[in-house]
Amino acid sequence: MSNIAVSRLASSLKKCVVSPNLARNRLLSTQPAASVLVNTPETRVTKLANGLRVASEDSGLSTCTVGLWIDAGSRYETSENNGTAHFLEHMAFKGTANRSQLDLELEVENMGAHLNAYTSREQTVYYAKSFSKDLPQSVEILADIIQNSTLGEAEIERERGVILREMEEIEQNQQEVVFDYLHSTAYQGTPLGLTILGPSENIKRINQADLRAYIKQHYQPSRMVLAAAGGVDHDKLVGLAKEFFGTEEAADQGASAPTYQPCTFTGSEIRHRSDDMPFVHVALAVESVGWSHPDTIPLMIANQIIGTWDRSSVNGAHFPNPLVRRMAEENLAVSFQSFNTLYTDTGLWGIYFVSTNENCFNASIRVQDEWIRLCTNLTEFEVTRAKNTLLTNIALMLDGTTPICEDIGRQMLCYGRRIPWPELAQRIQGVHFEEMKRVLGKYIWDTCPAVASIGPTEALPDYQYTRAKMHKVFH
Repeated sequence: MSNIAVSRLASSLKKCVVSPNLARNRLLSTQPAASVLVNTPETRVTKLANGLRVASEDSGLSTCTVGLWIDAGSRYETSENNGTAHFLEHMAFKGTANRSQLDLELEVENMGAHLNAYTSREQTVYYAKSFSKDLPQSVEILADIIQNSTLGEAEIERERGVILREMEEIEQNQQEVVFDYLHSTAYQGTPLGLTILGPSENIKRINQADLRAYIKQHYQPSRMVLAAAGGVDHDKLVGLAKEFFGTEEAADQGASAPTYQPCTFTGSEIRHRSDDMPFVHVALAVESVGWSHPDTIPLMIANQIIGTWDRSSVNGAHFPNPLVRRMAEENLAVSFQSFNTLYTDTGLWGIYFVSTNENCFNASIRVQDEWIRLCTNLTEFEVTRAKNTLLTNIALMLDGTTPICEDIGRQMLCYGRRIPWPELAQRIQGVHFEEMKRVLGKYIWDTCPAVASIGPTEALPDYQYTRAKMHKVFH
C-alpha cells in the first residue's frame, strides 16, 4: 500500500536575541588566522591570475592527497538539467584526449595511487591519493580528466545505464531516500529540493552537448580550489597548478558564472506509507544556518548533546545523553542519529530515527520532548561535556591526508580560507551557556519543522500535533 501525503504550514517568525557572545563569535569567525594560530602545520594559500586558488598543508609525510574542489552541484541545476553534475562526475574517468580509460586505470594502478570523485548538492570533487613523490603525476592526471575528457557517445550510453542502476540501489537505502524526501519538502520549489542524481527521465536524455555546456559554465578556474595535504611542497604545487591549470579564463565567463539562488525553508511534511516495510524511517528537522554563520558552532554542540545510538550498543541505558537513555530504556528505536547539514546560506538541524510501527509515535514524542528540554532545562555540565566530545570527534575525523585535504578544499569554498585547528577549538570552547540557550530558543522553540518518513507510517503523529509540540511538552 502506498500513499504520499503532503501537508504544509507557513514558518512562524523566529525571535532573534543578540548577546555579547554572538558579537564575540562573529569576531572570531572573521578574525585572521594568524592571530589565533598556536602550533599547527600552516595552510598556505596562493591565488593564480586566472582565479584558481591553491591551498596546501605540508605535514612531511611520504603520502599525500591532492584534489579539485569545484563550486558545482545539484543546487546550481534546474528541474530540466538536474543530474548533470553527477553524470559528469561519472564521465571523468572514461578517457581523455591523451589517455584511454584503460591507459588511465593502468597508470593510476602502476603508481599505487587511488583516484576518486563525488558530487554533493553544492560541490563536485575529484581527488587522488598517492606517494608524495608522485604529486606531479597526480596533478597532471587531474588536470587531464577535468580539461580533456572526450565524453564519447558510447561511454555516455554506458554510464547512463550505470547511473540508472545506481538509482535503483539508492532507492533500497531507506536513509538516503528519507533525506532526499526531507530536502524535497523542506526546500520545496527551490534547487536544494532537487536530488543529486536527478530524476530518471533526465538521466535518459542527458547528452554530450549538455555535459559540455555544463563544463563551460561551471568548471571555471575562479570556481575551483586545488587542495593538497600530506607530504606537499606548496611552492612546487603552485608551479604545477600554473603548468596544468594556468590558462586564462575567457573575458565573458565572469558574467556568465552561475550563482546560487536563496532557498526558502518550508515547515512541512512528506509521508510515504509502505506497510510492507518492517521499520519506519523518519527525519525531523528545523531550519538552521549556513557554514559561515556564527550560530553554526552552538548548533554543532547541541548535536553532541542529542547524540547517536544504535540498539546493538550494550550501554544505552548508561549513556550520558538523556535521549539515548530514554530510547534504550523504553526500547523505542532501532537507532537514531542527530545531524546538522550545512549549506552556503541555510541548513537542516535535526534527527533521523528508525523505529517500529508500534513504537514510532512514542519515539517521535521523545525526540521532541528532548528538543524542548534543551530549550528549557539545559545544564552547563551538558554544554561543557558536549564541547569536549565535539572537539574529540573533529580531531578524530581529521586523521589522515584525505580528510585533511577534504577539510581544506571544502573550507576554501565555504569560507574563503582554512580555519586552523587552534582557532576552531577556541571558537568551540568560547561558546558559553547563555549563548547555547539563545541559539536553541531561536532555532527550535515554536518553529515549524520539516518531517519526512517512509514505511508503515500510520502511527506517526500528524503534522499539526508535531508542530504543536515545538513549544510545549505533553505527557
